[in-house]
Amino acid sequence: MSVPPRLVPSLCSTALGFAALCTPNFATAQIEARQIAAEALVEPAQTVACTLTDGSDAQCLEVTVKYVPDTLEVGPFCPATLDDVGGIWDWDGEAAGLYRIDGDFLRMLSDLGYTFYDDAGEVAVFDIRTEGPTSDHDCINASYDTSVEMTMLIPMTPVMADSATDLGTVAKVGLSLNGVPIFADAPSVLDRNHMPALDVCAGHVDPGGWYHYHGTATDMETVYGAADMQLSCANAIQDAKAQFGYAFDGHAIMGSLEADGSVPRGLDDCGGHMHGDTYHYHASAEFPNLPTCLVGEQAVDNFSTTAAQGIGSARGDTGPPSEGRPDFSAIAQRLGVEESALANAIEAAGGRDADLGAVAATLGVDENALRAALPGPDR
Repeated sequence: MSVPPRLVPSLCSTALGFAALCTPNFATAQIEARQIAAEALVEPAQTVACTLTDGSDAQCLEVTVKYVPDTLEVGPFCPATLDDVGGIWDWDGEAAGLYRIDGDFLRMLSDLGYTFYDDAGEVAVFDIRTEGPTSDHDCINASYDTSVEMTMLIPMTPVMADSATDLGTVAKVGLSLNGVPIFADAPSVLDRNHMPALDVCAGHVDPGGWYHYHGTATDMETVYGAADMQLSCANAIQDAKAQFGYAFDGHAIMGSLEADGSVPRGLDDCGGHMHGDTYHYHASAEFPNLPTCLVGEQAVDNFSTTAAQGIGSARGDTGPPSEGRPDFSAIAQRLGVEESALANAIEAAGGRDADLGAVAATLGVDENALRAALPGPDR
């Protein structure tokens, strides 16, 4: 299968405000290491041999980045009280939409059965890197681990796959040009009861202690305009025509407009299209504004980290409840059963939609006691 050349900038600075604010050059077919902001790099990016998911040999750009790029300002995430203002959250329950995390939003959630604050108006917050939740519904912050590094592999020349790869919750999407990893949707409060708050640039800190995006940071003003919100992302220059980064299949991720300011036409299910002889993805005008799937082959083992936990770590998604996973240890203790037995029983009975009667029977506990021990307004 022939692969079209990719869209890359021809004249790019390494300023932290994104290296992509420049003219696209359709004649260039490969990523250039100079496109990734130097302020993010642990060491210069280099070309290495890699294996793609179809088993073929390829050349990849290997990029190792810091826990957060130098001088990049992030946050706030969770507000301390109902009188404070935090970041944003894409609420997917009743009255769904993108909200600023403030007193009005948190009171609305409380009316829907999700109360994140106490009688004094103090918001329940926990550091997911070092501890578990303290109540049924906590807002999640995470502290940095300044020693953490992430290494990513991106194919130098894209290869179209036979079928697209869907991007589910917290799936690996790619790398922004300012050196911040990009992931798909953050976990839903409806699934995990806790809220992994995002800042106004759609980023937050992973349980492993490093910052990443869950949206196209360079085009958040388009999102806020569509949602009638008076907000702006300050850690990325806002330009809907700019390139945001590269997906893990090597294709560029652009803003919601073409480089000439026109509206993209003929977008596929992943949010991309051929523009001339180049395939690239476009951000949408609504959050989350990232590609929903990837059309190309990716490198095997394309994301790893030195972090003690979280995505890409040696331990994987373990340790404190990652991104707000229910605290099975505390629930098991309340029921007087083993944590592994509880987790296995829930999984065997259907996971999130488990038959709690079947779970209780498997564990030999009272169903009402089980429901009382589980988090969530409907238990």
